[in-house]
Amino acid sequence: MSGATDQLPRLLSLVPYLLTRPGAKISDVAKTFGVSEEQLSRDLELVYMCGLPGYFPGDLIEVDITASGRITVSNADTIARPLRLSRDEALALIVGLRMLADLPGLQEREAVDSALAKLENAAEEAAVASSAVAVEIDPPNRSPDTLAIVDRALRDRRRLHLSYYVPARDETTERDVDPMRVSVVAGRSYLEGWCRSAEAVRLFRLDRITSVELLDLPAEPPPDAQPRDLDAGLFQPGPDDVAVELIVAPAGRWVCEYYPCESVEELPDGEMLIRLRTPDTRWVRRLALRLGPTGRVVAPSDLAAAVAADARAALDAYATHGLTDS
Repeated sequence: MSGATDQLPRLLSLVPYLLTRPGAKISDVAKTFGVSEEQLSRDLELVYMCGLPGYFPGDLIEVDITASGRITVSNADTIARPLRLSRDEALALIVGLRMLADLPGLQEREAVDSALAKLENAAEEAAVASSAVAVEIDPPNRSPDTLAIVDRALRDRRRLHLSYYVPARDETTERDVDPMRVSVVAGRSYLEGWCRSAEAVRLFRLDRITSVELLDLPAEPPPDAQPRDLDAGLFQPGPDDVAVELIVAPAGRWVCEYYPCESVEELPDGEMLIRLRTPDTRWVRRLALRLGPTGRVVAPSDLAAAVAADARAALDAYATHGLTDS
């Protein structure tokens, strides 16, 4: 299966390739790019929706495939021209590559270093400006040793012991993890590895690792353990997860920023309908009590009833101890 991270560089190479080879056979092009003919056809369907700003018919790339399976691409001269970066574009690329080079477990480090050196040589002014820019991916509460220890574990293929804070349950858990890679998603870095407690691949936000120890044991994820396709989203619920709907007032909007949500819908009165999925609804019950009048669970109905019972029990406890207003 071809993901977006594979498709974009393929598309950027595909158009110039076809411009210099008009009439190329679809079977030959698919073989050259290492994809199936069906995937190449999907790529070409996307190509003819691309073009210059304005996106009128005359601005879009034209793709013609004959009945015999021969491809011709036209109206795409701009993409075949040598790339020219503005100072700001070069600066953004240099900063991004420097950030990438600092990630532990980077497999294409030589390619990153080579691209960075070429950019810095070609855009000296931007390189000088970028040296004054500090990039902080994670909040500063992450232990400064965490990244170094994780990097060493990935390089040496050794197991880690983590103390990891789980905000949904408001608890710190202890677990052994066989590290697989580090990824940056939405400005935060995550360790992905085989968790021996859950017996599954899990993501751990680095700034929520309260302590980490490098164990004298090899990292041995099962052969079928594969990194997740993060193009599909950071949060990927399982088939048995419970679908939950909450409505929150403006004061409760922080919920959609703090917890992984499936969708967020603005309501006419300024409230928000939040949909999420979870294998364990206990934390949702605690969240609902914490929200108080600024939020409520509306689905599923049994969870809403449980939250109402929790609230009544809390009020009864206050009344029993004489803490409510008379």
